[in-house]
Amino acid sequence: MTRRFAAILGAAAVLAPPALAADAAHPAVVELFQSQGCSSCPPANARVMALNARPDVLTLSFQVTYWDQLGWKDTFASPRYTARQWDYARALRHDNVFTPQVVINGRTDVVGIQPGEIEQAMGRADRGAGGPRLTLAAGRLDVSGDRAGRAADVWLVRYDPRIVQVPIRRGENGGRTLPHQNVVRSLTRLGEWVGGARSYDLPPPDPGGLKSAILLQAGPGGPILAAARA
Repeated sequence: MTRRFAAILGAAAVLAPPALAADAAHPAVVELFQSQGCSSCPPANARVMALNARPDVLTLSFQVTYWDQLGWKDTFASPRYTARQWDYARALRHDNVFTPQVVINGRTDVVGIQPGEIEQAMGRADRGAGGPRLTLAAGRLDVSGDRAGRAADVWLVRYDPRIVQVPIRRGENGGRTLPHQNVVRSLTRLGEWVGGARSYDLPPPDPGGLKSAILLQAGPGGPILAAARA
């Protein structure tokens, strides 16, 4: 993102007490879009990582590609994650994509640099404890509940829960070693859900230690209706 845009959005943030998501069964989904080549990203990354221990919050780090030509190719970036950010840009009526960007429950976004701004946004975008029910057991996902309106997408997200230290050799962060956690390594659409009860087969657990989460989302860039850790 441009420094000017970061300053404009950051100036609007105020200190706030920690916001509570509904509960561990209905975690707030906090998606960070960032790049290793962006010097504005480490502060937002640190604030998102500080939420990782909370059972009522699911944080996911999506590494985007459009910084790759500016001196350093992000080691975790994927065009699919850039496309996901563009879906949010259109839904949230932004003219462009930028980093860092923190999207909460698919309903609102902030830059994520200033103290309290992510927590404030979590309060504004809280889904509550209602909505569709996700049940995970024996390699299967069961979704049930009422759905009015368009179909929702069912996503399987696999992410690395470990803290990975990445030495950056070039670009804006050249010479720094940046920590990464909950980095998304794959994003798979399992199908759609239009209400009622439906089951989806899940692939086997990842042998490399990746964790899994399910997102039920109201179309590309739409609000998150439900989320669960597998």
